[in-house]
Amino acid sequence: MNLKQRFRLSRFISGEKSVDTPVTLNHRRIFILPTQRGLGFVLLIAVLLLIAFVYNNNLAYMLAFLLGSVFFVTILHSYKALAGLVLQKGRSQPVFAGEAAGFTIHIDNPTGLERRHVQIALQDSQSLSIPAHSTAHVTLYSLTEKRGLHSAGTVTLFSTFPLGLFRAWSPIRFNLTVVVYPKPAPVEMPFPLASSAQDRQGLNRNSGDDFYGLKPYQSGDSIKHIHWKAFAKGLGVLSKQYAGENSAEDIRLDYELAPGHNVEERLSRLCRWVSDAERAGIRYGFTVPGLTLAPDNGPAHYRKCLEALALF
Repeated sequence: MNLKQRFRLSRFISGEKSVDTPVTLNHRRIFILPTQRGLGFVLLIAVLLLIAFVYNNNLAYMLAFLLGSVFFVTILHSYKALAGLVLQKGRSQPVFAGEAAGFTIHIDNPTGLERRHVQIALQDSQSLSIPAHSTAHVTLYSLTEKRGLHSAGTVTLFSTFPLGLFRAWSPIRFNLTVVVYPKPAPVEMPFPLASSAQDRQGLNRNSGDDFYGLKPYQSGDSIKHIHWKAFAKGLGVLSKQYAGENSAEDIRLDYELAPGHNVEERLSRLCRWVSDAERAGIRYGFTVPGLTLAPDNGPAHYRKCLEALALF
């Protein structure tokens, strides 16, 4: 690392380039500056030296030099509070847009020195103490706003141990991302209509079966299945659909059939359909431009559909 790279401002704030491998904290990665308390401590030493000089007081000189030695020795202890720690990224679980994504960081302390009052921060900070020859597991949260891949950004490990005179910190960037699914539509809507033959199979569902969606009312549907609350809200006449033990019909969830004024609204509606169908145990096919999945259900199928929506 040349002199220009060593003193680049972004290195002190954002850290070095993103990595996948574990990071060991050493003199190249740890930075130290006085805190507000440390600057006040320096001012106190300066005042004592001034008093000692004006009054030629040896005791004042001795106290000033003693405090000065404490100040400089603290620099070493502040460095040792972080030096030797090994940080490694963990796994992250997908979330829906608007939720907080959790990023797991493993902090290994291979030395015989206990690390006290160490803090780690992403958007919020957490404080922890790491015993000698042990590993701490920390989950940091970052609020997501839109679908796609969400990066963790810079993780900062810092400490003001032991006297609070110095802040030692190390900014680290891992190649740590999480898949953010579209936010499901808040309003329940019927699944897209299947073929007329399949529609007729659902006309006589047992009212005791599990409810799985709504569809436009058709002649022959039981009056007991009419969704009166939706009718009262002016949403039209809708008929409840139930998933019974004898139901074998599949549904097709297609991007082209999803209502919405823009791409995000249509993806949000399709995401809601996928979640509702999976929760009801219905086999569902899935189609977006460039990808078609055969009817199925289960965690693997559910994840494939949501990932396709997130990366659309």
